[in-house]
Amino acid sequence: MRRSPAHTTAMTPEEFRQHGHAVVDWIADYRARIESLPVMATAQPGEIRAALPAAPPQSAEPFEHILADLDRVVLPGLSLWQHPRFFGYFPSNHLLASVLGDYVSTGLGVLGLAWQSSPALTEIEELATDWLRQMVALSPAWNGVIQDAASTSTLVALLSARERSSGYSLARGGLQAQPQPLVVYVSAHSHSSVDKAALLAGFGRDNIRVVASDAQHALRADALDHAIRADLAAGRQPCAVVATVGTTTTTALDPVAAIAAVAQAHGLWLHVDAAMAGSAMILPECRWMWEGIEAADSLVINPHKWLGVAFDCSVYFVRDVEHLVRVMSTNPSYLQSAADGQVKNYRDWGLPLGRRFRALKLWFLIREQGVQGLQARLRRDLENARWLEQQVRATPGWKVLAPVPLQTLCLRHEPAGLQGEALDRHTQAWAVRLNRSGLTYLTPALLDGRWMVRVSIGAEATERVHVQQVWQAMQAEVLASDLR
Repeated sequence: MRRSPAHTTAMTPEEFRQHGHAVVDWIADYRARIESLPVMATAQPGEIRAALPAAPPQSAEPFEHILADLDRVVLPGLSLWQHPRFFGYFPSNHLLASVLGDYVSTGLGVLGLAWQSSPALTEIEELATDWLRQMVALSPAWNGVIQDAASTSTLVALLSARERSSGYSLARGGLQAQPQPLVVYVSAHSHSSVDKAALLAGFGRDNIRVVASDAQHALRADALDHAIRADLAAGRQPCAVVATVGTTTTTALDPVAAIAAVAQAHGLWLHVDAAMAGSAMILPECRWMWEGIEAADSLVINPHKWLGVAFDCSVYFVRDVEHLVRVMSTNPSYLQSAADGQVKNYRDWGLPLGRRFRALKLWFLIREQGVQGLQARLRRDLENARWLEQQVRATPGWKVLAPVPLQTLCLRHEPAGLQGEALDRHTQAWAVRLNRSGLTYLTPALLDGRWMVRVSIGAEATERVHVQQVWQAMQAEVLASDLR
């Protein structure tokens, strides 16, 4: 079905039906053949833009031409996060049931300005976030709200902490009127978004304390207590601490219970970043990893990572809803309704006024997979990580550099006699060559000042055979490097 050049109306429902089928077929074909494609993007800087017209089209193009450019231009410029040999960054599993939920959300095109603007948007979000609460065994004291990413959730947490410590300074002179600077405590292994959130919340870099970590790269509760006491003695006001369950580089586990005891003793807000590792808490055998979580004030879990929800879907859980609403509330007259006293208005639970129907993605996934289906996939990934850890430890010249509580390994090949910068160059070189081969995607990173390679296992399609293929390729690559 083609439009004439003079066609001026939008796509009709019948045209949408036809093209929509073509788009779904394209995505299904892409997922079916993804293993045959290079994992890492092959495009060079500027290549994608150069392949497309510099000026917008003056008349409508056939939809078939747009779809064709997905193969011609877009796909070669993508690193394929759903590829079974994608072991970079973190798992980002857009399971197809969740993709369909996202498709429906976009197709409906509704906005959640208030409960009344789209009641189902609010109440399905209430339901889906409460399902997740039950799945990870949090008590009913917690309430969830969907944000876009963990970065936003952490910012909301630090804004809430700031206002509690300052007696709601936002209603007066803000932080400028505070007699003492407020201090936030983090680990060197906290996500970079924690620093960014502290800066955006107005604390200032001088008031971010990096607390010492132990040999397993976990924040030390005794060091936290010492840092708090030092700030109190210096006339500063401790405000908040961010603990991490599953740090970005090594998936280290900060001791939540011990940190919570220190935070409570000094009246600090405790926010727990469990963005990736929080998904593991659907497994009863993993819940020891965040022992003490019920003493936290807020936490974040990203179902759009390992659990399988299509990006973006970050669930921010909070215990004191009234405080959150007081900090974030906006209540213009045109959004008020008679239902306000009986319902949740999620515009008062975060930064944006308008909200997408993100809950459909989570709701679709949980219903289509079931808790048992999700648990089975995560257990498979954990087993694959343990298998690879055993292989690396048993192979001369290779070293596992950090504990492996979850699905990420930090490893390095250390040839005899190679140290310091020479070892760094060796590590980066073999990882880059392997990535450029198209076989896999691994992420080099710094740990304790030296380069190593992260292997993050957890794509939906990743089975033991794919882990074996990449382990064999790593060994072959360093052997070839030694022979050069």
